[in-house]
Amino acid sequence: MAEEQSEARRIGEVIRHARVLQRRSQKDVAAALGYHQSKVSRLESGRGTEDVRTLREIAQVLGIPPHHLGLAATSGTGPAAEPGAEDMHRRTFLAASVAALAAPPPTSSTTAHHDLIRVLLPGTSPAAAGQALGIDELRDRLRAVRRMFYVCDYAELEQALPGLIADLRQAAGGGSSGSAEASGLLATAYQTSVSLLLKRADQGNAWLAAGRAMAEAERSGDPVVLAASVRVHAHVLVRDKHTAQAVNMIRHTADQLTSSYDQRSPRYLAALGLLLLRGATAASRNGDRDTTQDFLTEAKEVARYVAFDQPDAWANFSPTNAALHEVSAAVSFGDAGIALQTARPLMRRHIPVPERRAALWVETARAYSQQGRLADGYQALRIAESCAAQDIRRPAVRELVADMAARDRRRALPELHHFSRQLGVPA
Repeated sequence: MAEEQSEARRIGEVIRHARVLQRRSQKDVAAALGYHQSKVSRLESGRGTEDVRTLREIAQVLGIPPHHLGLAATSGTGPAAEPGAEDMHRRTFLAASVAALAAPPPTSSTTAHHDLIRVLLPGTSPAAAGQALGIDELRDRLRAVRRMFYVCDYAELEQALPGLIADLRQAAGGGSSGSAEASGLLATAYQTSVSLLLKRADQGNAWLAAGRAMAEAERSGDPVVLAASVRVHAHVLVRDKHTAQAVNMIRHTADQLTSSYDQRSPRYLAALGLLLLRGATAASRNGDRDTTQDFLTEAKEVARYVAFDQPDAWANFSPTNAALHEVSAAVSFGDAGIALQTARPLMRRHIPVPERRAALWVETARAYSQQGRLADGYQALRIAESCAAQDIRRPAVRELVADMAARDRRRALPELHHFSRQLGVPA
C-alpha cells in the first residue's frame, strides 16, 4: 500500500511539473481535458491516478511521455486538441480523408476501410446497384447492417456499408415519394458508420460521417432520425474532448422530445433514451455528477415504457442499457467500488446483445484496474473477449490492456503480458 501511495504521489508530481513548465493553470488544463479544475488538482495531489484512461488523456494534453506516468507507450501519443479545435476538425477532416485514400491498400481490411471513406466523401455519387432497389429491400439490408454492429462483426460491417450507402444515396436522390424515408435510412447508415469509425479510433472520418448523417436526417424530416444523428454527433464531440458542447447539444434536443412517454411510439422512446444515455456519458466525462444523474434518471424513466434489447433492433435501448451506463459513469468518476457494485447484478443477467455484454466486462476491467486489481481486470477482459472478440481489439481496449501490463512491473501476471502481446500492444 505504501508503495502504491508513493507511486501515486510521484505521478502527481510529474503532472504538476509538466503543467508548471508550460505555464498553464489547472483551469486551462482541465478545460483542454473537458474536466472540472478539481480533477486536475486531485491528480496532482496523487489522487485518482489509478484511472489509466484519464492519465493517458492528460499525458496527451501536457505532452508527457506515457512511461513517465506508468503507461504503455503508443504511437499515437501527442498533444490533444485545444479548446475550440472543433472548427479545425471541420476544416481538415476532408483533406485527411482524401490523403488517406492516396496510398494503395495492402490488405482486404484496409480496402474495406478505404471504400467506406470513399463513399462518405462529397461529390459524385458512388456506383450503386444496376437498378433502383425498393424501400423494403433497403430497409432489410439496413437492419442486417445494424445487427452486424451489435454482434461486433466489424470486418463484415465495414465491407457491407459502402454498397448499402451507395444504393441508399441513389434512392434518396431519386425524387420519388419514398425519397424522404430513404434519406432517413441513409442517415441511419451514416450513423452506423460513425459508430464503427469511433470503434476504430478514426475520429477524423467520424466527423465526416456525422455531418452526412445530420444532413440526411434533416432531409428526412423525421425527428427520431434527427435525434439519433444528434446522438452520434455528440459522441464524436466527446471523443474530441468537447464534452460541454456535447452536453448542451443533447440537452437542447432532448428538451424538444420529452413529454407524454406513455403516448409515444417505442421507436421514438428508444431514440430519446439513447440520446439521454449519451448525455450521461458526456456529462460524466465532463466531471459533472449532477447532470450525469439527471440524464440517467430521465433515461430510466423512459425505459419504463420501452425495451429494445435484441441485436437486430434498430436502436438498442432498455433498462439494462441504462444500468450499463451507470457503471460507465461511475468508472469515469473514478468510483470503482460503486461501478463494481452496480455491475454485479448485470453479470448475472442475460444480455442478448454481444456489444453490450462486452461493454459491461470492459468497464468492469477498468474498475478493477482503478483498484489495482490487475488479475481480476485481466479475467474481466477475457470474458469480454469471449463475448465479442473483435470488440476487444479496438484501440481503446488495447490501450487499457497495455497500460495494465505496464503497471505490472514485477510481472506477477505473465498471462496478462501474453494477452497484451496477442493484441499487438506489448507494454
